[in-house]
Amino acid sequence: MTVDLLLGLQWGDEGKGKIVDVLTSNYDIIARFQGGPNAGHTLEFDGIKHVLRTIPSGIFHKNAINIIGNGVVIDPVVFQKELEGLEKFKLDIKSKLLISRKAHLILPTHRLLDAASEASKGKAKIGSTLKGIGPTYMDKTGRNGIRVGDIELEDFKLRYRTLADKHEAMISFYNVDLQYDLKEMEEEFFNSIEDLKKLTFIDSEEYLNNALKNGKTILAEGAQGSLLDVDFGTYPFVTSSTTTAAGACTGLGIAPNKVKDVYGIFKAYTTRVGSGPFPTELFNEEGLTMAKVGNEFGAVTGRPRRCGWLDLVALKYAVQVNGVTQLYMMKGDVLSGFETLDICTGYKYKGKEIQHLPYNIEPENIEPIFTTLKGWKADLTGMTTYEELPAELKEYIEFIEKEVEVPIKVISVGPDRKQTITK
Repeated sequence: MTVDLLLGLQWGDEGKGKIVDVLTSNYDIIARFQGGPNAGHTLEFDGIKHVLRTIPSGIFHKNAINIIGNGVVIDPVVFQKELEGLEKFKLDIKSKLLISRKAHLILPTHRLLDAASEASKGKAKIGSTLKGIGPTYMDKTGRNGIRVGDIELEDFKLRYRTLADKHEAMISFYNVDLQYDLKEMEEEFFNSIEDLKKLTFIDSEEYLNNALKNGKTILAEGAQGSLLDVDFGTYPFVTSSTTTAAGACTGLGIAPNKVKDVYGIFKAYTTRVGSGPFPTELFNEEGLTMAKVGNEFGAVTGRPRRCGWLDLVALKYAVQVNGVTQLYMMKGDVLSGFETLDICTGYKYKGKEIQHLPYNIEPENIEPIFTTLKGWKADLTGMTTYEELPAELKEYIEFIEKEVEVPIKVISVGPDRKQTITK
């Protein structure tokens, strides 16, 4: 059998959690392949809203096995709270949720390092969520990290102490006023480690490849978005992991020739959280309307998202880098009521017209070129078939498909899993 991938094509927050939840019934295994608790996936059904940070979005489905892959970084404290939030649903977490021994742990001092580093940058800060993600990945690539499998070793506490002491020495170099009580943070951390030990650890690459041999279907779930990829995103305003399709191979131990479909998720407009360039950002009433109607606040951080028109140059770039085979358009309902809709179809880059994403998209180098389409007024939230959608929305969809040369198969018209139209 093969593996299908689902990932975001913008700067995150595209609505991946909802789509994974919708698709889960088609798969035996949902496997998260990168990122950490800075990525919140929101699911909404039966009138209840759920935010998952580390746990894959298939956890609410009876028959799906959920795997946290080796490419993920886990904060035991955050993870414990996430599990506590699921207790009322009486889920069989022990058998439904499996954790790779090769996944790295976020220590309390990783969070402190994150805060110290960001504070030292002043106006040049990159907009970190301060969850310790970056420092954890730095330790991973620097071969200093502590992994889930280390919890099972007799010298785990010694390994922890050695790395934590190193971190404290590094914090002092930043020369910032950082107030903290490490002893209190460590007490919470080690209590969470004891809870983590009760769960099921696996050698995930062996498990997943055996599952493929046995005919199981796997959906690899990405976090954040392609434009935040450490290599192909708007560096340095990016995350610390590979958010593109390639990350599924390294984050799960699956060979590239096992990947079949790549589902690319994008919003009908564009949003971004934190710092970094954003060519189509709106600073007027239209942008405020998008934010208000779309409830554009981070699922984990609560930070307001910057809003702007759909950027097809960036979308085409993400489609190309990921090898997307199907597109899923989210939040079409948010655009209801706009008289006209602008879509960015090119850039003026240093005086020249281009149709690709260049090395630098800072505002001094980039001016977006827009095509204007007619908007629609209809309320989409109660619609259930493609035929019901207003003609102007269908024209919007067809315009995007023609530009990016990939079909849009699903249109989301609301947050609930039932508000999903298959084309």
